[in-house]
Amino acid sequence: MEGQAVRSVIGYGRRLDIPFAEAVARAREVLKTEGFGVLCEIDVREKMKEKLGVEFRNYVILGACNPSLALEALKQDLNVGLLLPCNVVVYEEADQSVVAAIDAQKMMTVMENPTLASAAAQVNGKLHRAIDRL
Repeated sequence: MEGQAVRSVIGYGRRLDIPFAEAVARAREVLKTEGFGVLCEIDVREKMKEKLGVEFRNYVILGACNPSLALEALKQDLNVGLLLPCNVVVYEEADQSVVAAIDAQKMMTVMENPTLASAAAQVNGKLHRAIDRL
């Protein structure tokens, strides 16, 4: 399904005409096709209700990791683990769903380590392809 591109300073995504639960399931599927596993999932709506007693839109953060690329990056700089996993968000907006992924290349610039550029570029390519498959 083709969706409208959503760009921000820190990520890349798609706006889709599908229900939230379907968007979450599709996000997991397309990440898998690019070698990413979801290491963690944070249900932001649930946590806002639990911790603050407030209602929030459906919003999930998926912590995605491509093990081989993570290993490559960790071999270059062990502190890169502070930036792992790569976050992918899925949320409701009006009657649509949005799926967006972090820009790994921009994220890695904080490391000030040029040896990480190749792994970051590979991660971005895979994340973009996954988002485009939605």
